[in-house]
Amino acid sequence: MDIRFVARNVEVPEAIEKQMREKLLKLEKFYDRILDAQVRVTYTRGMHVVEITLDANGTILRGEEYAPDLRTAFEGAIKIIERRIKKHKSYIKDRAHFKTHDVVGALKDLKPATASEEEKPEGIVRVKRISLQPMTSQEAAMQMELLGHDFFLFEDADSGNVNVIYRRKQGGYGLIEPQ
Repeated sequence: MDIRFVARNVEVPEAIEKQMREKLLKLEKFYDRILDAQVRVTYTRGMHVVEITLDANGTILRGEEYAPDLRTAFEGAIKIIERRIKKHKSYIKDRAHFKTHDVVGALKDLKPATASEEEKPEGIVRVKRISLQPMTSQEAAMQMELLGHDFFLFEDADSGNVNVIYRRKQGGYGLIEPQ
């Protein structure tokens, strides 16, 4: 596994970096599909932020934790990553049991969200470029959960259209499809 460390506004001592590297290598024994890892460490407003991003053979797993102590933040991020790996492994194991028509049928009943006229956009503060991979809505929902995001942009494997799946405040998921 290739491990990269990126530090901003903080110096990571070699001893701590070595411990982080050892713990990340232990994840590889737990899940052998991990190709590379990136650990981003920042210090903001008196808190250490550790963000771990793993590439597990095309599946991106991400864990982020805030703590006043660097080691505590790293331990928290590792625990999040471990939970997401377990969830992903169980998803792969149970994937044959999923029925696509159940999810698609539930998503068709959703109404499009409308933005209120009182809300004004703040402006674009970040631009992110991604490569879209063909996948089903179930796979997109799982990828969104593994990343810890509230929405996910993907190419539908059946139609070839670009869709967005999102987490609803009332629970469940929504799917936005072009007409």
